[in-house]
Order: sequence, then structure tokens, then C-alpha cells
Amino acid sequence: MSTFGSKRLVVGAHYGLRDWLAQRITAVLMALFTIAVLARFLAPGELGYDHWYGVFAPQWMKVLTFVTILALTYHVWVGVRDIWMDYVKPVGIRLALQVFSIVWLLGCAGWAIQVLWRL
Repeated sequence: MSTFGSKRLVVGAHYGLRDWLAQRITAVLMALFTIAVLARFLAPGELGYDHWYGVFAPQWMKVLTFVTILALTYHVWVGVRDIWMDYVKPVGIRLALQVFSIVWLLGCAGWAIQVLWRL
């Protein structure tokens, strides 16, 4: 029986392409967000709280920041999960690190969103 070609049986939890593509898409989104923030931040005016508040005050900027926070969280999760899967061999330790990473990332994302919507 040949294991090459269209009849090859693929087994495993992750096939790679989806995660690879997700990281590229989230990276592009974060780069566009960085450009948008720099463009708004470098606008003329005195630097201070009022200027910083003005950057994030419009609703479209809050939505863009919210989407970027979610993209950043997913981007980091894919990378950290791959590190744990590649370098931590004991299943129990790997699972504990993955659970800790998920809780930490959700906490950071929740805190960032809370700060954002307080403005």
C-alpha cells in the first residue's frame, strides 16, 4: 500500500495550513492597525492625555482596536501553542501550560478590552 498521493491517510490534531494562514492574516491586521495608530498619533497637536484620548475616542477606532486585540490574542495563542506542542513532551505538563496560556491570554484580552471601552 502506497502512502503517497491522494489516498494518503493524514492523522493528527493540526494540519498546519489553517494556523499558518491565520498567523499571516492576523499579522497583516496588526500591521495595518499600527499604521493607523501612528497616522492618528502623529497628527499635529500637543502630546498629552487629550491627544491620546482623541486617538481612541472615535467608534471606528475602538472597533478596529477591539478586532486587533482579538487578532493579537489568537496570533499569540497559535504561536505559544506550537511552542508547547513542539518542545514540551510530557502530556500533563504541556496541557497545564496550554491551560495557563489560555487563561492568561483571555485575562489580558479582557483587561485590554475593558480599558478600551472605558475611554
